[in-house]
Amino acid sequence: MIDKYIKFAVLGFGHIGKRHTEMIVRTKDAKLVAIIDVKDKNELELDEFNVPFFNSLNDFLDSGIEVDVINIATPNGYHAQQALECLKAEKHVVIEKPMALNKSDAEKVIFTALNKQKQVFAVMQNRYSPPSKWIKDIVEKKILGEIFLVQLNCYWNRDDRYYKKGSWHGDKDLDGGTLFTQFSHFIDIMYWLFGDISNIQSKFKDFNHKELTDFEDSGFISFDFNEGGMGSLNYSTSVWNSNLESSMTIIGENGSVKIGGQYMDKVEICNIKDYEMPHLDPTNPGNDYGAYKGSAQNHNFVIENVVATLKGEEFINTNALEGLKVVDIIERIYSNK
Repeated sequence: MIDKYIKFAVLGFGHIGKRHTEMIVRTKDAKLVAIIDVKDKNELELDEFNVPFFNSLNDFLDSGIEVDVINIATPNGYHAQQALECLKAEKHVVIEKPMALNKSDAEKVIFTALNKQKQVFAVMQNRYSPPSKWIKDIVEKKILGEIFLVQLNCYWNRDDRYYKKGSWHGDKDLDGGTLFTQFSHFIDIMYWLFGDISNIQSKFKDFNHKELTDFEDSGFISFDFNEGGMGSLNYSTSVWNSNLESSMTIIGENGSVKIGGQYMDKVEICNIKDYEMPHLDPTNPGNDYGAYKGSAQNHNFVIENVVATLKGEEFINTNALEGLKVVDIIERIYSNK
């Protein structure tokens, strides 16, 4: 008899790993079979999850526990190598953003997945928010007409409450940089809507993170869209005390749209010729990082899509090639300074 459950293990039990774990437990036809983390078991809040615990991926893979999918929610710099280990063990993988810190490693993950005939699910949960789904429909139906200009503004606070001493956050090799850790979700949305970019011009500055990180805290980026129109990305984590906004303004032939709020969770302006704005459901709140909020809590949709895809009921929503493309765009932005 075929087991109706898709069996998951979670690798990395920080804030996001715990979020993955909670969503797996709540999702129909999903079953949590193990949690893996380098920390001591007694340091983690595992009481509500009655499953085996392992201190290393190798120990888990050697345990003989049956698993279909391993969710990778470890520091960014480990994602690609751990994905390769899971794929070589013939497991599907769910990889938190970013899937790698360079295009070459992302390509190795995709090559191995193809050889092993396994799926790689890239986590880009902001695609599931009501404003994102709405604007995707608007763009695909060409309701805005020709796209002239897109401006993406991402202004968040990340200070010493986030970049704590001894944390992987802020370490170049493990974190990768502000665009990889804080704002890759918004680059994904931009790519998802408008495609690839070229003629990139970048300017970076480190205003108040010199003692906290190995990289910039702010940047101005301009570029052209390969499909037409031009765009800009302006970002900073140097904002005082709390997140300011994440917004996207689109100016097109037939009108203008602005999606704003702290997490790109509200349609602030919709001024389109002969078009009436539909009612949208509220966006889920931001993920809880202790003193911080981040991208929307839409991991339930990610896990549901994994289950439905592996059961042959849906197609994968965010595949490995899209995950690679986000890495490629960020890498090219950083190389054009």
